[in-house]
Amino acid sequence: MQVAGVGFGPSNLALAIALRECRPAGTGAVFFERQPSFGWHSGMLLDDATMQISFLKDLVLLRNPVSSFSFLAYLHDRGRLADFINHQTLVPSRLEFHDYLRWAAERVGGVVRYDSEVLAIRPVSGDGVVDQLELVVRDGAHREPYVCRARNVVLATGLRPRLPDGVRASDRVWHSADYLHRLAGLPPEATGSFTVVGSGQSAAEITNDLMSRFPEATVHAVFPRYGYSVADDSPFTNRIFDAAAVDDYYLAAPPVRESLMNYHANTNYSVVDLDLIRALYRRQYQERVRGVDRLRIVNVSRVRQVRESGGGVSVDVEYLPTGERTDLRSDVVVFATGYRPLDPRPLLGELMEFVELDDDGMVRVGRDYRLCTSDKLTCGIYLQGGTEHTHGISSSLLSTTAQRAGHIVESLTASTPQ
Repeated sequence: MQVAGVGFGPSNLALAIALRECRPAGTGAVFFERQPSFGWHSGMLLDDATMQISFLKDLVLLRNPVSSFSFLAYLHDRGRLADFINHQTLVPSRLEFHDYLRWAAERVGGVVRYDSEVLAIRPVSGDGVVDQLELVVRDGAHREPYVCRARNVVLATGLRPRLPDGVRASDRVWHSADYLHRLAGLPPEATGSFTVVGSGQSAAEITNDLMSRFPEATVHAVFPRYGYSVADDSPFTNRIFDAAAVDDYYLAAPPVRESLMNYHANTNYSVVDLDLIRALYRRQYQERVRGVDRLRIVNVSRVRQVRESGGGVSVDVEYLPTGERTDLRSDVVVFATGYRPLDPRPLLGELMEFVELDDDGMVRVGRDYRLCTSDKLTCGIYLQGGTEHTHGISSSLLSTTAQRAGHIVESLTASTPQ
């Protein structure tokens, strides 16, 4: 096998399509996905949630504008192209974009092995160098893990939900990634009071959804800012997600990279769409006009401790200006506290002795998303995710997915023995 992909979310899905369309010689591929079927942030597919990027930044268009895997091709296939045009929007709902991704995944389904988890990747030596990689795979069809060999591996295992130190997920303490899944099993008696921790888009969406879904419930929104901050999606700022910006970031010195990340963090981190902010404020104001106080903004505050007892959760919240502590009693606490990026080291294991590190102990990555390795390792290890330190803010976002897949295919083609 020439290429083995670990994970099959949008990034490796885009790669599978690029490999199919470009067909470089000798690039047979297989992708391993832990989930039993395709799914992308399925716990947050809220009915009224929209994408934060244009449909034009789909899996293929910026790499191949005439691809049959574009969002427009999907709409035509589904019989909704004219209806979408009449909708007069560039941002589809998250439900629709997920359906698009699933439609594309089904069309390349022959290269994917679902319900398959890669446990480890090991070196295979030949003539004094590592010229193949061995993947140890566990799936539902075999009693014992089996081995698959590949010349190149592309890691796209996605982000991992992050909870604050000392907090563990439970039936009453959730991460936003599991929101809809957990909600489905919530008993009716546990729907009177909720606490949502976080100041970003997911936190605001969940707060809004809880207010709508449970019209008698009280919802506490806890975050360290004074109010929700607006996501900067203005035209000039959006250039930070262009392929040219990735080139600039990659070539920049570390201090410049840091400043670029700081300048433009408000395009993606702990920010909320202005329309949603206004909707929440309008909802809170109108309810106060009626003498109701369901949405309680607990701002400039942090959660210090979470304790479960008596069929509920006690949330110890500190008001940062004074240090005053308040105990919020809730049926459920939802932490919309973000995700951890891909860390390739646990999966690569002993292969890490061949991988170059920078002065900060981070892996070195080429512009083509290939790990920089010693001459003793001649096969390729590519990262889709976990490259913000080298490729910038768009590394784990959909904005450059199509072009990133193209870069990797070009690199694979260049490194394929003729």
